[in-house]
Amino acid sequence: MEFLTALAVGLLFAIGVFQMLRRNVIRSVIGLMILANAVNLFLLSTGAYEGTAAAYTTAVGLRSDALPQALILTAIVISMGGTAFVLAMLYIISARYQTADLDEVNGLKN
Repeated sequence: MEFLTALAVGLLFAIGVFQMLRRNVIRSVIGLMILANAVNLFLLSTGAYEGTAAAYTTAVGLRSDALPQALILTAIVISMGGTAFVLAMLYIISARYQTADLDEVNGLKN
């Protein structure tokens, strides 16, 4: 199970970085969101395999570590704010320059 979780985190991280390196702003935003979800899955997996109980356990008598869950909730709120900011910037760029490709935006160079 740990191998599948590590594989999923690595795959999501790689896809997110690949999308963020594109010149299209929309794909960069999607990459940022995928990368944020990869980090959240990584944080969840750190609390899941401590050896006694999973982070999302419902078993009676077993307590899960609440720290990864608190970190994930904080990360979700911060990533939502960051995504809203990037989407606002995307709206301004697309309204002003009529494109989402950063190579075609010449006004940012000066």
